[in-house]
Amino acid sequence: MVAVIASLIGFGAVGLSLARQADKTTDLDAQVSAFFNKNRSSWSDWNVPDLDGKILHNLVLKGGYSNILEIGTSTGHSTIWLAWAASKTGGKVTTIEIDKVRHRTALDNFKMAGLAAYIDARLGDAHELVRTLPGPFDFVFSDADKEWYLRYFRDLAPKVRVNGCFTAHNVLWKGDPGIRAFRDYVTKNPKFRTTIERGSGEGISVSYKIAE
Repeated sequence: MVAVIASLIGFGAVGLSLARQADKTTDLDAQVSAFFNKNRSSWSDWNVPDLDGKILHNLVLKGGYSNILEIGTSTGHSTIWLAWAASKTGGKVTTIEIDKVRHRTALDNFKMAGLAAYIDARLGDAHELVRTLPGPFDFVFSDADKEWYLRYFRDLAPKVRVNGCFTAHNVLWKGDPGIRAFRDYVTKNPKFRTTIERGSGEGISVSYKIAE
């Protein structure tokens, strides 16, 4: 593969370097795809559905986002989708999980998927950690305690770059007061433009920051 690509772009040092990078990317894509194919039907513990993971992955790629924050790792399904995209944008995912067992399982999953180098997995209480993170962030995904969604958004909105994106899962849940308060607030915030991706039916709010 290296030789083929090098022949197309020239056999100089730059050409060989680009070819090796292309092979590395291809190998990682194959490893991540194999991991998903093997584990697609076994995700539980509050992980996002496969379709929603793809939506997050594509949003990161489309925006070229590199500094990514996730609130609520669980055992790592959404994190892997985000980190897979980050591996292509030159970025990294910081993810927070409060449960020790889920955190340890997630670490194992990151290694098996080949994406551990693109993930900073933190064990702790997001209520405290989120306020201490300096940012700025290009992309945020909130999928933790719903009654705290609005607080997370208020804490992080100033740390999101203009043209960056704040997303949240399960926003189509009916009757949840935390979700309702968050959705009402974010859709009326003049500094963000918000739409909702239905995805699996759980709903992902996608809020692009348009002004400081």
